[in-house]
Amino acid sequence: MAALNILSQPPNPWQLTTASTPLSISKYNININTICQKYASVSNSICKCGRTTATAKSNLSFMRSQMFPQRSHLSGGGCSWMQDDSAFYDNVATNGRTRGPLHSVFPTRPAQVSAVNDLYEFICKGPLISKTNLTPEKVSESIDKWLLYGSQVCRLFQLNELFLTEPQKVRIYHYYIPVFLWCEQEISRHNSMFQEGDDIPPLVIGFSAPQGCGKTTLVFALDFLFRMTGRNSATISIDDFYLTAEDQAKLRDSNPGNALLEFRGNAGSHDLSLSIETLTALGKLTKEGMKIKLPRYDKSAYNGRGDRADPSTWPEVEGPLTVVLFEGWMLGFKPLQTEAVKAVDLQLETVNKNLEAYYDAWDRFINSWIVIKIQDPSCVYQWRLQAEIAMRSDGKPGMSDEEVMDFVSRYLPAYKAYLPTLYSKGPNGSNPEHLLVVEIDEGRNPILAN
Repeated sequence: MAALNILSQPPNPWQLTTASTPLSISKYNININTICQKYASVSNSICKCGRTTATAKSNLSFMRSQMFPQRSHLSGGGCSWMQDDSAFYDNVATNGRTRGPLHSVFPTRPAQVSAVNDLYEFICKGPLISKTNLTPEKVSESIDKWLLYGSQVCRLFQLNELFLTEPQKVRIYHYYIPVFLWCEQEISRHNSMFQEGDDIPPLVIGFSAPQGCGKTTLVFALDFLFRMTGRNSATISIDDFYLTAEDQAKLRDSNPGNALLEFRGNAGSHDLSLSIETLTALGKLTKEGMKIKLPRYDKSAYNGRGDRADPSTWPEVEGPLTVVLFEGWMLGFKPLQTEAVKAVDLQLETVNKNLEAYYDAWDRFINSWIVIKIQDPSCVYQWRLQAEIAMRSDGKPGMSDEEVMDFVSRYLPAYKAYLPTLYSKGPNGSNPEHLLVVEIDEGRNPILAN
């Protein structure tokens, strides 16, 4: 069988045969012939690096224009897909929210997948397989989807699927695709609750994850896969609901000396009326022609203090929506007893009081939850520092190391206070049957839970 070798490309890597392949993978008793046949079918339908055809280019161009019509004029193709298009990623990756280069979350270390069955074995070893209700048999049955999704995610992040590193393989096949398939299961479950002909509101999936852990990139990849598979999706962040600069100044003045409320971030610095209005409107986007604009926040305004972006720049979404991806560092946090938060930080008492209103403004709208669990909140500092260093190396303004420490220090009390309850009891109002907890290591990759 020809090899899918991502260290050195074989002469004809896409002409797969099964003559020399064992009839089954003994560990799982899965017929590898079926896997190879499905892979050969998929490989003929998608553009491969170094073998791009006119038809594949046309299909790729069409898909991009459908997913991102506002940027359909962009050029790009072949292995690099969107060459020299950093502005596109800065804009689309967060639907108008500024961020660093997406590729910066992928470390580099050579690795090899020697054949299709090796990739299958690699997928089955993923720590999320059982947690996402997948089995080796289900992976085998859907291997064509895994290959297609993996190929498209590689192009999304401008990765050469023939030369993936070990961390890149883990990120795609142990993380993004299993989480996407779990979301698909949740959508199917949600839709089954309605009768034929009913207006089905979109499923709202909440992503609670600390800053810098890669949640925005995960949501970006999921949004891409949903659109690629014909799902109409929308993304929203708690950042979009920050107070205006004027109202943030009022909050600061009314809480003199409280460093946790001096700048945006903690509970109390959000416009909860705007969040209720937006999430309610998103839930009503069940028909074609129905449209709303999603608020966005400009973090660069007022020398980094931030302000709500001009409504004329807000992106518009149109129904019918299938899924809403709602992400934030403090989604699902539950208020605690006053003495418990004061034991962490006296300044947290006011924040804890403010948090009492957040369930009705955010959490009650969420149907399914994904919690990204970290082992040590101090990782947030390292991740943020890495992001700022990457921004500075790319010639973009970035915070100094001291400024990063000061920035993160305003969030650490909340992490220390609320993460233990989030991890032990789940998000505020969540149903354990519709909760996926993904524990990650310092490299932002999923690991087996303790």
